[in-house]
Amino acid sequence: MAREKSPEPEAAPERSYQELLGNLNPIARPLASRRLTRRLYKCIKKAAKHKQIRRGVKEVQKFINKGEKGIIVLAGDTLPIEVYCHLPVMCEDRSLPYAYIPSKSDLGAAGGSKRPTCVIMIKPHEEYQEAYKECWEEVVSLPVPL
Repeated sequence: MAREKSPEPEAAPERSYQELLGNLNPIARPLASRRLTRRLYKCIKKAAKHKQIRRGVKEVQKFINKGEKGIIVLAGDTLPIEVYCHLPVMCEDRSLPYAYIPSKSDLGAAGGSKRPTCVIMIKPHEEYQEAYKECWEEVVSLPVPL
């Protein structure tokens, strides 16, 4: 009888956007809205399918320095913030759009990894150009932190 009630045990309960906001660090600005966060996850999934993402601080930093273009998505619950606090400055210097989302585990899952990821760069590609363009426009329109 117990089998009928729960055929698959859940590893972690799904947390809402509002619950995730409680874990944000102080530099997580500009923060993507719930709608934009979902769109970014979808775009990351499409990009990962076509191998068009850069994952992790070292890799993203290296390709920003090389002049690669794309949307930078940072996890807002990463601690200590010293791990990646230099990336927004690098993005602003190179006019790259960036946004924070509430969860690094969700960011890693969207990128096709079982491990949490604190930063992902989404590169443009013709297969998902429309979704990429929508995300680009919304991320660019976010208010820049002072």
